[in-house]
Amino acid sequence: MLNKIKITLQYILPKHAISRLVGKLAAAEAGWLTTKLITWFINAYKINMSEAKYTKASDFKTFNDFFTRELAEGARPINGDENSLCYPVDGAISQQGDIVEGQLIQAKGFDYSLVSLLGGKTETAEAFQGGKFSCIYLAPKDYHRIHMPMAATLREMIYIPGELFSVNPLTANNVPNLFSRNERVVTIFDTEHGAMAMVLVGATIVASIETTWAGTITPPAGKDIFRWQYPVDGVDAIRFNKGDEMGRFKLGSTVITTFAPNMVEFNPQAGAETVTRLGEHYADLLRLN
Repeated sequence: MLNKIKITLQYILPKHAISRLVGKLAAAEAGWLTTKLITWFINAYKINMSEAKYTKASDFKTFNDFFTRELAEGARPINGDENSLCYPVDGAISQQGDIVEGQLIQAKGFDYSLVSLLGGKTETAEAFQGGKFSCIYLAPKDYHRIHMPMAATLREMIYIPGELFSVNPLTANNVPNLFSRNERVVTIFDTEHGAMAMVLVGATIVASIETTWAGTITPPAGKDIFRWQYPVDGVDAIRFNKGDEMGRFKLGSTVITTFAPNMVEFNPQAGAETVTRLGEHYADLLRLN
């Protein structure tokens, strides 16, 4: 009964208004009040601050500064195997596997469309049809910067407006097409081994989605899809090494990664509910140099 009430509230609450209000509060420099809130959050979610570059609640001017805190040097070693990928975030796998007939698994009984997820153009999704996908959920306690699982060059970024449903397991199991309904930022990359997309999914009280090359993408929320194209050659190309930071969430969400067919094979010991740690073994490359 309680779960039904929670899901019903997801449909009727003004999620965008609530999220933007929380965003303003999280960005406020409120002195001792900010420190008290951060201290409460650390204790409530049992956050291991010894992994952070700055370890005290008073080190952060705003809640956002705390939430997007840097890790201490060496806290997340990046897997050095050139034939493997590393996890892009701390979190837990929701689902991962094959993209079958253009569909990705959201939860038992729920699939969603690859084309819809990536912004509605079949040509954008074509490179990933028959490939692999992985969906990782970031809980409030997790490190909220997003890193590259492999070396790549940015080709396109797409902002897609939408809802701001929560993306926790309860909602994923009860709201159809959750990830293709929510506001999101899609990033498309070229690699030496094939195409890769990383989808940064917004959610209730996600105050901001940012990338390292363009800054804050949302808010403000738009009503239209926007697309940015980037050069893949020359001095203006935006290139990343494995493990480089590529973006961040202010207040939690989900990262969905898709890969071209016959490009990767996921770590066979990982599956739904597996805890992920940035830098650890994610997948192996099938297309070797």
